[in-house]
Amino acid sequence: MSSSQGPKSPKDPESHGSKAASPESNPAPPAIVALSAEEIREAGILPGAHWTEQPIEQVDDDGASTIGSIASTTASLTSSIFEYRTVHGRTYHGEIGNAESWEPNDQRHVDSMDILHHTFMLSLGDKLFLSPLEKNKIHKVLDVGTGTGLWAIDFADDFPNAEVIGTDVSPIQPSWVPPNVKFELDDCNREWTWNDDSFDFIHLRLLNGVVSDWFSLFRNTFRCARPGGYVESLTTSAYVRSDDGSVKKGSALEQWHGIFWEGGKKLGRTFKVLEDDLQKKAMEEAGFVDITVKDLKIPLGAWPEDKKLAEIGLWWKMAVESDIEGYLNYLCNALLGWTTEETLAYCAHFKKELADPNIHGYFVMRVVYGRKP
Repeated sequence: MSSSQGPKSPKDPESHGSKAASPESNPAPPAIVALSAEEIREAGILPGAHWTEQPIEQVDDDGASTIGSIASTTASLTSSIFEYRTVHGRTYHGEIGNAESWEPNDQRHVDSMDILHHTFMLSLGDKLFLSPLEKNKIHKVLDVGTGTGLWAIDFADDFPNAEVIGTDVSPIQPSWVPPNVKFELDDCNREWTWNDDSFDFIHLRLLNGVVSDWFSLFRNTFRCARPGGYVESLTTSAYVRSDDGSVKKGSALEQWHGIFWEGGKKLGRTFKVLEDDLQKKAMEEAGFVDITVKDLKIPLGAWPEDKKLAEIGLWWKMAVESDIEGYLNYLCNALLGWTTEETLAYCAHFKKELADPNIHGYFVMRVVYGRKP
């Protein structure tokens, strides 16, 4: 289920409530200082000027046009919530706790996240989750970092007797939702105020670059999960590779992971969740049992011969292309010190490589779930 209503005005306060994760006020995060030229060189990241110096054919920025524009209705809370930060022409959420998002929350990025939701489902075999849930035992569910809220909405449709709560730092969720869904403002990095043993299922998807302490996060999920309940975390690697050497060193695809990995270091919120095996380690430390790890090889582009994999790869290509500038804007401009022109040039090279059927790039997606005894 997806919303088809037009966007509501951000100035119209109504509906959903706000539940802060902790009543204490947290200090604002320190100002981010761009990486030095030496740090960038040591990380193996090519300078922004490199991309403007490389000739490239113009790539039309219409990656999502083949599937149409996905409308999203913005939930309106209070006028202060919509006092977004603006960075190089893109808007980001206002301050809630310690949160500082590297992703925009404007309409273009909202549409991209909606496409990404469908792409995740395709990648999981048309499933919302992989945990072995028993439908009659699921009564209360938490979706941490719900984004546009489509996962919570779809789960609520499939589990009509369950109460589903989606939390995020940006109020970009639809206002027209099933009666068993509600959205609340929350920074998952703060101490959770949910009661012990509250949820039968806690879902966390793509919190790369968001979580400051994964071990603290999973301690919170363990405390708030009911005995017998499951917690599931999905993450992706930023490292784009190929088995045949077609992703060349120094290419835009090969450089992708360095931008995110170094950006995460500077933010203090890692993008190397998969590489450092943080999901499993943090779940084990928290006390979960029956921990299952599933890695999936995800193609970028429609190059695989297998039709299902080609479909998945095409959707990932469209999801990234629909707002690649949004995914890179903050990291490249604020952290690497690139100009807008340099960031756009890199994006153009990245899109060109995605469209090349001779480049067989892929990344790894990991799903980890565990049960509270």
